[in-house]
Amino acid sequence: MTSTPAQLPVRYRFRVRRRRPGAARPIWRQPLAIIGMLIAAVWIVVAIFAPLIAPSDPLAQNFPPFLHPSGAHLFGTDELGRDIFSRVVYGTRLTLPLALLLVSLSMLIGGLLGMVAGYFRSWVDGTVMRLTDLVFAFPAIILAMVVTASLGPSIRNAVLALVVVSWPTYARVVRGLVMSTGDTEFVQASRLLGSSARQALFRDVLPNVIGPVIVLATLDLSNAILLLSGLSFLGLGAQPPSPEWGAMVATGTDYFQNWWMSTFPGLAIFTAVLAFNFLGDSLRDIFDPRSAAGGPRG
Repeated sequence: MTSTPAQLPVRYRFRVRRRRPGAARPIWRQPLAIIGMLIAAVWIVVAIFAPLIAPSDPLAQNFPPFLHPSGAHLFGTDELGRDIFSRVVYGTRLTLPLALLLVSLSMLIGGLLGMVAGYFRSWVDGTVMRLTDLVFAFPAIILAMVVTASLGPSIRNAVLALVVVSWPTYARVVRGLVMSTGDTEFVQASRLLGSSARQALFRDVLPNVIGPVIVLATLDLSNAILLLSGLSFLGLGAQPPSPEWGAMVATGTDYFQNWWMSTFPGLAIFTAVLAFNFLGDSLRDIFDPRSAAGGPRG
């Protein structure tokens, strides 16, 4: 008797999925993916080599204030005579690593809770889902503001607050994937052959859910950058004189006639968010070929 794709072990089911009609093109043949990778790579290189790229100390007040963008100062200077280009460059060392840390912690916490809830179900599932519903009852930015204000304005507390509001998304997505995968025949067969719950969860279920979670994490990087910049813009994240993009935009709003003070940090946020959105959309097309073929999306 011929086995259907749903009855095959996980390593064979991924092979069948890649061969079916309408599958997405490889990521290197998608223009948006290439653009996203190039922009993200540029920001990563800037973050790594910031001391070599920045022409001056981002905290040094060595120049006249409010200088227009020019060859000497590509992005001009701010109200204290600091070089804005240097501050934007060093801002990558604050924004990108913190966004990655935020997404990693949220994915780890939410993913583990979602796996446990979806696999063991019963009261465990009910408890985890009630916690996620409690967090989802409040707008993310409002809840993050409340948590940050209660802990005290700082970039560390801002990251902790955003982890609190971000993990339920991963828990709910992973729970649904684990529940659908846990009911398949190959997982049930693995349990009947003597695999423990932990072995079945990490050996048979996890490989089937990791792809969509990676897509969600890539898309969530852009959201993390926006939320971190938003909290800093409101004065609850990075504190002066830290060269953080959101805080720089907030300072520029006080000197609106000097447009370059907020424009260039805002463009940095825009391009970083755009890059990870492009990458996330392209990865989604790879892991879910139906979306690339115009089919229904789950």
